[in-house]
Amino acid sequence: MSSTVHREWQAFWLALGFLTRIPMPVRIDYSPRLMNQSSVYFPLVGLLLGLLYLGLYSLLVPLWPEPVSVVLVLAFHLWITGAFHEDGLADSVDALGGGQSPQARLRIMKDSRIGTYGTVALVLALLLKALLIPAVEPVWLAWLLPPVVARLAPLWLMSGLTYVSDPDTSKSKPVADDFSRTRLLIATLASLLGVAWLAGAQPALLALAAVAVTALLWGRFIRDRLGGYTGDALGAAVVLTELVLLLALAA
Repeated sequence: MSSTVHREWQAFWLALGFLTRIPMPVRIDYSPRLMNQSSVYFPLVGLLLGLLYLGLYSLLVPLWPEPVSVVLVLAFHLWITGAFHEDGLADSVDALGGGQSPQARLRIMKDSRIGTYGTVALVLALLLKALLIPAVEPVWLAWLLPPVVARLAPLWLMSGLTYVSDPDTSKSKPVADDFSRTRLLIATLASLLGVAWLAGAQPALLALAAVAVTALLWGRFIRDRLGGYTGDALGAAVVLTELVLLLALAA
């Protein structure tokens, strides 16, 4: 195995370990550079998660009513990802709703406790997701596409904004360092072509629009209120992009 293939192989498994609880069966020669390179595989990790969600849903829906099956799959999603992105949404909304300055918002964002704003945002996001998934026809689109597409949004934000969190405590700092726009382009094109191949041109266009709208509006919002992005803001972008795409698919 060439050194380039070996490095990319490790980058994929590092991305999987970073975004999920799935054990890594290979030994990773960790470095900040490898962590940075792993970002191109975030949508692929999303595809693997989507396949897991779709497979579990297919097993559950013959046994229980559809709403029950959807909630059980969402519970599995929260477990397999460690509620990684949902935690970012709650922390971001708490900080942006409660802080009066960028410095105060960043301090609130680092607080592990969840406040009223974050709780409300988290409940509404999960409820909306549970209601939208059965509204998409065919339903496999709702399970498979959003996990892939939504993981492009953090890459777009890292490409266009400044990292503003504490580098000594953030898990996202190695990903953000010297972020490669070439790998962003590769991830975006591969994801959209994959969506077009699986579902057709219209879902691919909706996917591109969902990422663009979220990255533009959420990116402008956090730039104005934080001065840039944080790891929590990236996690929130994943949840928001999923919801925007589900809204578009269900419309």
